Amino acid sequence: MNFSVEKIEAMIYTIRNHRVMLDSDLAKLYGVETKRLNEQVRRNLERFPEDFMFQLTTEEFYFLKSQFATSKLGSGGKQKKPLVFTENGVAMLSGVLNSKQAIQVNITIMRIFTKLRSFLAIGPSLKEEVGKLKLNTNQLFKIVFERLDTLEEQITPKLPATRKKIGFQSDFKD
Repeated sequence: MNFSVEKIEAMIYTIRNHRVMLDSDLAKLYGVETKRLNEQVRRNLERFPEDFMFQLTTEEFYFLKSQFATSKLGSGGKQKKPLVFTENGVAMLSGVLNSKQAIQVNITIMRIFTKLRSFLAIGPSLKEEVGKLKLNTNQLFKIVFERLDTLEEQITPKLPATRKKIGFQSDFKD
């Protein structure tokens, strides 16, 4: 199976402040059943500490299911709380799933995680630049509006204070 980079990127979620991939998505990419992927992981648990892989809580699982709107609650659909793999966990999977497809998929996933990391590194400097631009723009608009007010005062003829105003006038006084 050939998956596009965009499709794989869409399979990366942020849970507990970690970018992770679901066991079922990884199984699909590797061309194996989720059950088989998880069997291999459980046989090699020492390779998967908690910062490499963890199981979702019930709340996280139901929140994720509501995002997908695909899996049914009750009968049918996925019932077990999935395992999720961090970038390091995905890298470790290549050691327990040793097919050509698994190796190629892992290379692609590692490149995507690297790209995401570089985008996140750019974020703070972009935020600072946008902040500076916003400040400079606000100052420029303030000057422009002050000058327009000054011009309006110079150009607009002085109207008599006793003039009758146009529009709805209430005869009621407080």
